[in-house]
Amino acid sequence: MFSDKEVAKIREDFPMFKNSPKVFLDNAATTFKPQSVIDGVVHYYTHTSVNIGRGDYMMAYHTEQQVENTRSLVADFINANPKEVIFTSGASESLNLVANAYGRQHLKTGDVILMTKGEHASNILPWFKVAKMTGAIVEYVDLDDEGSLSVTNFKKAMHNKVKVVAIAHVTNVLGNIIPIKEITKIAHGYQAIVSVDGAQSVPHFVTDVKDLDVDFLAFSAHKMLGPTGVGVLYGKYEILESMETFYEGGGSNSRYDICGNVSYRKPPHKFEAGTMAIEGIIGFGKAIEYLNKLGMKNIEDYEQDLLKYMLKELNKLDNIEVYNPHADSGIIAFNVKGVFSQDAATYLDSQGVMVRSGHHCSKIIEDIIEASDTIRASIYFYNTKADIDHLVKALKTTTVENCVGLFI
Repeated sequence: MFSDKEVAKIREDFPMFKNSPKVFLDNAATTFKPQSVIDGVVHYYTHTSVNIGRGDYMMAYHTEQQVENTRSLVADFINANPKEVIFTSGASESLNLVANAYGRQHLKTGDVILMTKGEHASNILPWFKVAKMTGAIVEYVDLDDEGSLSVTNFKKAMHNKVKVVAIAHVTNVLGNIIPIKEITKIAHGYQAIVSVDGAQSVPHFVTDVKDLDVDFLAFSAHKMLGPTGVGVLYGKYEILESMETFYEGGGSNSRYDICGNVSYRKPPHKFEAGTMAIEGIIGFGKAIEYLNKLGMKNIEDYEQDLLKYMLKELNKLDNIEVYNPHADSGIIAFNVKGVFSQDAATYLDSQGVMVRSGHHCSKIIEDIIEASDTIRASIYFYNTKADIDHLVKALKTTTVENCVGLFI
């Protein structure tokens, strides 16, 4: 838990707070970067700027060691083995990798992929495609009116034909924390594997893949202070070792011949074809170091306190409909009554508050909350109660008339 003074000190590490006077409440989309991350990226481009794995000179060796150091940092961060950490371009690629490399190999006609209607498109569309290719079927677990998933409902949905459970740890519209550990135990009882979208969970609270016992976990660097273009796929080593590749290219194999015989490297490298975002991976390592310095438990406790304050203040407004009034993570979905969400978000921007509006890449969740689009405000540990007060003040004057006034 951080004091107000400590948060003020933390904010000094982020150049964006000096360069932009606006309140940033779109942290579920991406996060600001501390100076140490920016310096890590710049240092690569100005002091090394070489490729890895292919250069027989010290600068290449040193740069490769930086990449592998980041792999170890990520592994420690989620309590995994470095051999189980694959670098990708982001959570979307990580989830596509699971669907295409594992799903195509193991699913057959009549098998079931189980998910919820609250999933991000990146955790739905790859499985739609693989289902069409393999003859598998997509089924959905029932959620409650606020998009929460109960263990009871999950038990009801599980059966012997379910081979894959693809689910978010925290949903990106309603911010519900899904009971992944319990779900994984149930799924494994049916010999199903569990693939978790951790894009909205890993940045915000302690994540232990051994304790959760998940088979796959995907997340992105840019949602946890790191650069864009870098993601992670964690996979249990025995699964990765037997899994086919999805992308082919240099660096993933040890040899091949003119007859098409290919010998692949051991995981994780067999899934890392081509040149990776070296500067981004180095910057991601700096982000992990920064988060470790603050402490993930401190981050979680502070965000929970700020979440309670935001819910309390929003619920005081008669013109606001909150769709997840019992949210248990720092994502709040709401609308201004009688105002189109994008118009409201544009007006809020004119008042110095940055939020997101629309479907949030989750186009079938409207079946649950009965709203085709929403405004989403999402917090991180560098936000303050003053930020929430600024949002609330702006919402009080968010009317159709004021929104129209922006365009005339």
